Amino acid sequence: MPSDANKNKEITELILNAQKGNIKALEELLRRIQKNIFGMFSYLTDNRQDIADLTQEALIKTAKNIINLKNPESFRHWLNQIVTNIFYDYIRKNKIELEVDTNSEKLLEIKDKIGCEPGERCLFSEMDKLIKAALLDLPETLRIVIILREYEGLSYEDISKITNTTLGTVKSRIARARTKLQKELKEFI
Repeated sequence: MPSDANKNKEITELILNAQKGNIKALEELLRRIQKNIFGMFSYLTDNRQDIADLTQEALIKTAKNIINLKNPESFRHWLNQIVTNIFYDYIRKNKIELEVDTNSEKLLEIKDKIGCEPGERCLFSEMDKLIKAALLDLPETLRIVIILREYEGLSYEDISKITNTTLGTVKSRIARARTKLQKELKEFI
């Protein structure tokens, strides 16, 4: 369990301490980024077990390679690179072409597992499901760039570096992804 002393530290300080071999700082760093990594993978694939496995793989790679991070200020970019590479490896290894049936009745059902009352919270949850389904319906080349841009807030230049594509290709893919998402979700927005 991370020590209380590490709970109040900034990410940069945790990184520097982890690079010096401080296991508690590394544990706290991994604890803080775990939810974000899981969230990214949940928008990239819909297989819950694969999401958990991919998240675990990203956390392990982060822990093993944190010592190699030269500039702690670039941690977010570095971490996004790890997530992207793991996802591309996952796609290649499994030769996956993800398809989601967005017309499925399951997507339109509101599951009341958390005691959600009718209203805004349920509508937000339902809209989130529809957006995720639309994202999962995109080809992986479009899906990864739109998630890095819209969910991670990365610049076009950073996405270009992470995906190892040209700036023009990134802009084009993001534009195509937005167009497809708008068409898919037009009756809801």
